[in-house]
Amino acid sequence: MKRFYKTAALLAAAAAAFSFAGCSGSPSDGTDGDTKTIGVIQYAVHASLDNCYDGLVQGLAEAGYTLGENLTIDFQNAQSQTTTADQLAQNMAAKNYDMIIGIATPAAMSAYAAARDTEIPVVFCAVSDPVSAGLVSSLDAPGGNCTGTSDLLNLEAQLRLIRAVQPEAKTIGILYTTNEANSVSHLKEIKEIAPEYGFEIVEQGVQSGADVPQAAASLAAKVDCINNFTDNNVVDNLSVVLAMAEEAGIPVYGSEIEQVRKGCIASESLDYVALGKETGRLAAEILNGAEAGEVPVSQVKDSTPVVNPDVFGAMQLTIPEAYASAEQVTG
Repeated sequence: MKRFYKTAALLAAAAAAFSFAGCSGSPSDGTDGDTKTIGVIQYAVHASLDNCYDGLVQGLAEAGYTLGENLTIDFQNAQSQTTTADQLAQNMAAKNYDMIIGIATPAAMSAYAAARDTEIPVVFCAVSDPVSAGLVSSLDAPGGNCTGTSDLLNLEAQLRLIRAVQPEAKTIGILYTTNEANSVSHLKEIKEIAPEYGFEIVEQGVQSGADVPQAAASLAAKVDCINNFTDNNVVDNLSVVLAMAEEAGIPVYGSEIEQVRKGCIASESLDYVALGKETGRLAAEILNGAEAGEVPVSQVKDSTPVVNPDVFGAMQLTIPEAYASAEQVTG
């Protein structure tokens, strides 16, 4: 993505931004030709979140807010550091932007904490369980100044896929960050439904990315496969997880297409560009005057199967007939 362009766009619109940066945080009418300035905090550098941002810009443009014309974006990446996300959000709130958008749960939580006592609306993208994360009161009636989009993984479809690929498998390993709300929520759900498909879930928690190598090696040694969620620490260190799994001779299943492209064997994948577009639509609605707390959270649930034929070959596994028409990707 053209990060330098985003920075250039911000500088080019600095004069327009300054005219309202010190004024009330109340949103102005999005139809009056004013340039809107929004801050975007992406929690980590990985492809699914990049896709969210790309979709966000597209969705805003489709709703009438075009980058470089009537929209300025201050894009920042927290580099997987919660303290950095907090600082970025506080800076954006101090500048009184028209909106702050957080991509991924930790970034969204930072944005909400910084803007909660202001009139700045917060929109989140790719937050699996916004209620558990404390961002909204409910999906239908968020309350406060926050709403957004939820990437609800289709775990039943994922378990069906794993069963089809590995008919004899009994154990699925889950590597997750213990303080990442979306991962905890997904873990709870998969543990509840896995027995219906004949699986036992073996979980291994980590506190940070530094814990992933040892945890992945330990987990890979005692399961038939590993299943990834959208856990930021795990996805950031996916190459390490894949290496440990390869050494143990087991496949890793992803949660979206970019993970499969990087070496996961297959996934019931969510479309994160589409998720970003929906986030852009919600953001535009709020920029046009809607109250964030009155806009229901939008859940993206539909998944499509994606397989990596190279990994199937390397693992000496066969793509199941039921998935013969699945999208095929390679690294």
